[in-house]
Amino acid sequence: MANAKVIQAKQDAVDVVTAKLQNSLSTVVADYRGLNVSQVTELRKQLREAGVEFQVLKNTLLRRATAAAELSELDEVLTGPTAIAFSTTDAVAPAKILNDFAKKNDALKLKGGVVEGRVIDAEQLKALAELPSRDGLLSMLLSVLQAPMRNFALAVKAVAEKEEQSA
Repeated sequence: MANAKVIQAKQDAVDVVTAKLQNSLSTVVADYRGLNVSQVTELRKQLREAGVEFQVLKNTLLRRATAAAELSELDEVLTGPTAIAFSTTDAVAPAKILNDFAKKNDALKLKGGVVEGRVIDAEQLKALAELPSRDGLLSMLLSVLQAPMRNFALAVKAVAEKEEQSA
């Protein structure tokens, strides 16, 4: 009896992780070996504030979940201690937070992840983390769209000032 309960509990855990892999916009896998308790607590706090779920999971459980979610390419990074961050709201937030934390703490290593259903490696994760935020990109776009009007207004103002001086 107890054996069946344990097996069912493990299957339920795999189902939960599978659902998280399928429903998250981005998932980041990291090696946290070497971080002390206060560093992990600070990292969890930063991730929680951004709406990112952070867990330490067994690789065997993760491999079963990746197989069920049809993301088996992620299995190659599932070695050693594995922490995983799931975000359902922002595709860039987990990569950005973990990458910034890794810059300050050499012990944290990004291994790879999944962004919008596509498996990516650590280098692609770092490139994603370096992108400006959505708000930053929108402000850049707005600036580019406003530039022609701003230049036109400055030209009109310069012509008006020149006419005032000559009059």
